[in-house]
Amino acid sequence: KDKAELVTMLTAGLPEAVVVIGIPVSCILGLIFAVVLWRQVAKVQLVGGQLVRSQNGREYLLEEEQRGEEEVVAKAAQIQGYIAEGSRAFLFTEYKYMGVFAVIMSCAIFGLLSMVKPEAPRTHEDEVRNGLFSTIAFIIGATTSIVSGYLGMSIATYANARTTVEARKGIAPAFIVAFRSGAVMGFLLSSLGLLNLYLTIVAFKQFYKDDWKGLFEAITGYGLGGSSIALFGRVGGGIYTKAADVGADLVGKIEKDIPEDDPRNPAVIADNVGDNVGDIAGMGSDLFGSFAESTCAALVISAVSSLGMDHDFVGISFPLLISAAGILVCIVTTFLATDIQPAKVIADVEHTLKMQLIVSTFLMTPVAYGIAVLALPAEFTLMVPSSDPNTPLVAKTVKNWYMFITVAVGLWGGLLIGLQTEYFTSSRYQPVQDVADACRTGAATDIIFGLALGYKSCILPTIAIAICVYVGTSLAGMYGIACAALGMLATLATGLAIDAYGPISDNAGGIAEMAGMGEDVRERTDALDAAGNTTAAIGKGFAIGSAALVSLALFGAFVTRAQIDMVHSSILDPKVFSGLMIGAMLPYWFSAMTMKSVGKAALAMVEEVRRQFNTIPGLMEGTAEPDYKACVAISTDASLSEMVPPGALVMLTPLVVGTLFGTQCLAGVLAGALVSGVQLAVSMSNTGGAFDNAKKYIEAGNTEHARELGGKGSDCHKAAVIGDTVGDPLKDTSGPSLNILVKLMAVESLVFAPFLTYCAGGQGLVFQWLGF
Repeated sequence: KDKAELVTMLTAGLPEAVVVIGIPVSCILGLIFAVVLWRQVAKVQLVGGQLVRSQNGREYLLEEEQRGEEEVVAKAAQIQGYIAEGSRAFLFTEYKYMGVFAVIMSCAIFGLLSMVKPEAPRTHEDEVRNGLFSTIAFIIGATTSIVSGYLGMSIATYANARTTVEARKGIAPAFIVAFRSGAVMGFLLSSLGLLNLYLTIVAFKQFYKDDWKGLFEAITGYGLGGSSIALFGRVGGGIYTKAADVGADLVGKIEKDIPEDDPRNPAVIADNVGDNVGDIAGMGSDLFGSFAESTCAALVISAVSSLGMDHDFVGISFPLLISAAGILVCIVTTFLATDIQPAKVIADVEHTLKMQLIVSTFLMTPVAYGIAVLALPAEFTLMVPSSDPNTPLVAKTVKNWYMFITVAVGLWGGLLIGLQTEYFTSSRYQPVQDVADACRTGAATDIIFGLALGYKSCILPTIAIAICVYVGTSLAGMYGIACAALGMLATLATGLAIDAYGPISDNAGGIAEMAGMGEDVRERTDALDAAGNTTAAIGKGFAIGSAALVSLALFGAFVTRAQIDMVHSSILDPKVFSGLMIGAMLPYWFSAMTMKSVGKAALAMVEEVRRQFNTIPGLMEGTAEPDYKACVAISTDASLSEMVPPGALVMLTPLVVGTLFGTQCLAGVLAGALVSGVQLAVSMSNTGGAFDNAKKYIEAGNTEHARELGGKGSDCHKAAVIGDTVGDPLKDTSGPSLNILVKLMAVESLVFAPFLTYCAGGQGLVFQWLGF
């Protein structure tokens, strides 16, 4: 009898009340867990009496043992204050620009969508409502992205000096502080993003009633808002941090032969500020955008399936349930690194971080199966593109366990991408060691080897993404691809935790150097930072892989919404193929703009740093302070002015192409940008990560091979520093921004699909005028 009751309960599926309560409760638990972690980080006190007011700057260069305990801690607190102040100032200024953009974009969304001529049975009031609610969703998504990025930056700047202080005790206390701080950001962002999306859906339901197709079409504005802010955050923050980093390295390390993060270097504060505004706030907004877009893509596709037609709220909430369960799984996984098996020695750091990915993937797999079986009906139908022009869409029967397969493929594909990224960017493995060895003959061979490494590292991620695409499409059409992307992002909180850990550790090393702590402290923070470079590359790998799947899912939703059948979306169609060529060119155009922006800003930074060394008496001797604010101003002005052209390229391309050349040409542009952008982003990110860790491999000298290369100050080290400066804009500006390019153009096309279909009947004004 009990067995029969269990079978009945399982086949009946989840009650709607479980979904209504379970999703927000998971988010609230994630937020509570973030607060608990933050309180644990806050227990590390930065107490050192009165802050040290430097009169001659000499205390910067003294060893910790030669000064009092309170003075060292006070100096770390003072430097933390400079970094936090600079980060807040930049973000507030950047957000003013973003606010102006949001107002303009909101007017465009409402105006263009409201003027669409309705198709029966829709009315003009329906189109106005779609424009209004799409605009509201856009504003909510943009605001959530801004808040997520700011909160992440705040916890990072709060934790950096605390990590430094704990590093005096050993590697384990410092690791735990850095990891907990990263986890705070991970859980805040993933929980806030899901909670706001869920509440937006519930609120919109009150107005849309039974029109679920219109409801989820409007919800796509949430993803557009998130990715729009992410683009400017990534580009602006990337230009800021790399202008300072390149300027500091070229003059400080190469010309003046002083250590990294030496307080005599005028660009050192700007460099540490850049780690927070680019790698923390930018990455947070980026991954939030991926989550929002993949969820919106899945929802808008399922809205025209039997799940939407039958108003099955539990079934249509499947993507939200996967993300909610992922938060709970990540909470359990976090205890492994903070309490059960934390890193106790330097050799444990990378292994502990890698285990976070592996364990969370293992735990999430059976959870995903349970959700698929319980939340979805045994069978349901999806509408997929048809090869018959007279019938644009046909029904496809999907079983609930198919959806588990699509999520699992994305989940394990993400892990595979992460592990292979570690192989190509960690100094423990042969590829990075080969790059370091190439420094024997100078910077040129170092750069050649690094570029080759990046190109080679594209192979496995591309195969993994291709498998996800094939399996997802075969089993559940574009809905399967969207769910594969959600699977890749199911452990988003853990991915963000290990990604944010890197910049926090990097800042901690800089503070240790500037506060004049001992070599043993700097050795520990350098080890944490080296592992952080690898985890940052892993985070970028997840972002790029999920972006590819998200973009393809959004592409499918756009093609469906624009009523383009398989025949007219074929690359044999001249409009589609022409668009494909243009789209494949866009990532290169975009990368050229962002890299040149970094180069221009870095040129100004180098000149300013040289000027200060040449004109400030006693700066090199440590008896005078540099003008940090001048370098901060250069990075700020350059990033804010230079982020506009690349942003305009991305935001205007879908509207211009769709309006002038039609939806078929736009479909080709989206496909071309996706295919070339993913390859370019992977190679750039891994090349830059390998350059950075090759430099740190030589500096650390932990192996016989590394010691043979000469260590800090040697010719090999100087060659590695040049390679690192070349890789900086690749891994932290252009590469990470490319995945936003492919996502943002796709989601923007989906949001404006009703207008683009209405404009010249979807044929484009140019082709209509020419009569094609």
